[in-house]
Amino acid sequence: MGPSSTFNKQEQHCHVYIRNYEYWSVVKASGEITQQISSMCLFIVSFIYMDDKRLLPDTLVLITIAASGIGYTVSKLVDKFVALKSSGDENQRTVFEDLKTFVMFTGFSYCLSPVLVSLTETISTDTIYAMTTVMLLANLAFHNYGVQAAVVSEAFSLNAGIFASVCLASRLHSSWHAFATVLFSLQIFGLWPRLRHKIKEAFPRMNVALTVVLGFLALLALFTVSMVPAVMFILGHLFITFICPAWLISLQPLKNNIHGPWDEAVISND
Repeated sequence: MGPSSTFNKQEQHCHVYIRNYEYWSVVKASGEITQQISSMCLFIVSFIYMDDKRLLPDTLVLITIAASGIGYTVSKLVDKFVALKSSGDENQRTVFEDLKTFVMFTGFSYCLSPVLVSLTETISTDTIYAMTTVMLLANLAFHNYGVQAAVVSEAFSLNAGIFASVCLASRLHSSWHAFATVLFSLQIFGLWPRLRHKIKEAFPRMNVALTVVLGFLALLALFTVSMVPAVMFILGHLFITFICPAWLISLQPLKNNIHGPWDEAVISND
């Protein structure tokens, strides 16, 4: 037996950390992506409605505050359930601290809303929409879907979503419209993903139902705007939910990882 054969059998290891995926488990996991897309579509539809004056900013603010209250209550109930299940007493923020943070962000957004309306007056609308599209795609690309990857950045994803909302808010009719848009974006891109993650961790079986409900609401909202984006939404969801997992499974046998005691590269100063 030669030295190369000994190296191959004793020191070289293939597919050590290969993870075998199952089709339906990947289909369920894809719900994280479609949930974010559905939430983003709801945000875009709200902007279109306000731009067409079919939705009053007062109504959107009331919806946002009501949804925030309901979401906060659900979040606290989930935290209590997790604490009871783990028989531990987690160090959680008080209601007063959370309320103070909410008032601070709301007041900050309200004070800046007059500036947001006139922020991009010298920039064309096409450029604003292009910037918004890029930022929303960045929000999707860098969002935390529950996997460990170098591309994941919750801070960058949130900032991209808020920046997109600021761009859209600058094209609305008044500072009150801008305030309603930014406040709603804070909920969609900041609070709502965290609540979804909590619900998924505490009640994994509810994740599929949440995906279906969000998708149905987004589809219904898009249908009220136009048939074309609604059809694209359906096709995109079908592609992400069913085609992409099958594609991943089919490409899995082609993956080839080799692990061994490789010599580290040494940089010489000579």
